[in-house]
Amino acid sequence: MSAPRSAQPRTLGDRELMVLMAMLMSLQAFGIDAMLPALGEIGNDLGAGGNDRQFVIGAYFLGSGIGAFFPGAFADRFGRRPVLAVGIVTYIVFSIACTLVSDFEALIAMRFVQGLGCSGLSVVPAAIVRDRVGGDRMARLMSMIMMIFLAVPLVAPAIGQIILNLFGWRAIFDAMAILGVVVGTWIWLRLPESLAPEHRQDIEVPTILRNMKAALWNRGAIGYVVGSALVFGSLFGFINSSQQLIGEHFGAGDNFALIFGAAVLGMVAANFTNSRIVERFGARRVSHAALFVFIAASAAQYISAGPDQQLWEFVPLLALSMATMGFIGANFSSIAMQPFAAIAGAASSAQTSIRMVSGSLLGSSIGLAYDGTARPLATAMFTCGLIALVMILFSERGRLFRRLHPRPN
Repeated sequence: MSAPRSAQPRTLGDRELMVLMAMLMSLQAFGIDAMLPALGEIGNDLGAGGNDRQFVIGAYFLGSGIGAFFPGAFADRFGRRPVLAVGIVTYIVFSIACTLVSDFEALIAMRFVQGLGCSGLSVVPAAIVRDRVGGDRMARLMSMIMMIFLAVPLVAPAIGQIILNLFGWRAIFDAMAILGVVVGTWIWLRLPESLAPEHRQDIEVPTILRNMKAALWNRGAIGYVVGSALVFGSLFGFINSSQQLIGEHFGAGDNFALIFGAAVLGMVAANFTNSRIVERFGARRVSHAALFVFIAASAAQYISAGPDQQLWEFVPLLALSMATMGFIGANFSSIAMQPFAAIAGAASSAQTSIRMVSGSLLGSSIGLAYDGTARPLATAMFTCGLIALVMILFSERGRLFRRLHPRPN
């Protein structure tokens, strides 16, 4: 799908690019976070109890991860815009389909296919940014995009709660479809094709496999891909179990949106700070320091976790852990993408898929291990942080806090 020449702008500034890429990624976030307050109602209405309600989130995560293997190859052949068009249409159609289901299994199936079909929305933005810039400037732009993007999970639970109270849980899917139409229209009118003609790749299985192998088996990249999958897998674990943890264990269900938003606010502040300092200190130095803080905060959470843990103990440590992800996410992703200018789509696809599949499976496992306390979550966060550190040491050949790109003047 390509717009008429007159509909494509000659230039797209960095500010509009950042907002537009953030909104694309926000479609995925809204489809997850707006659902959180409604999980109990969905379970009651469709006959799903206990931890099974978490599959409404987990199925979408898993579908997005599996589907992410494919959009990059098509984006490297046909361009970024057509792949985005397919993803947005899928998002809209299956949001509407989810409003029509009458049993829990059908909803889970719809959510899985929705995640599968719109996985390009999480793959293509990084490729578009890599088409334009590289080095620490890419890390800065990705951090700014993440900061804008995180405004959605900050407010999505509250929006979901309001829609749930006024119209019921099915109306949340209607809101998803409307948001998809708005973002799709913006893409159609304003986003030019960013793939350079000389970087177009043939759709051939050997070529696709070769590009994906290059993206995943590069020693300098693989540690950052696996490391981010582990760290964000623990985040997915919190998202999966957050409604039960906050509502049941801490008895603060009425304030769920406020507490969830407070935790996410740390990520917003961290991404803003990262965008200001990453070009000065370098993506490696900033993200390596953040990983050590993540491990320390997770260890403190593990010590504090238990049946008698209070909300005031849990939330600050969680907010600190999530804040470190603001320094880890954009920087790890940009470092992992640096070697792959000519195959940015395939690299983004392969790396995003590994992160999403691993993260969704890990997150579902953490969520299903919920035992009425925060200990399974804290244990997973600490363990994932340590393994991520080992992987980064592997990629960096044992040398942390290096700077490979010169500081801009």
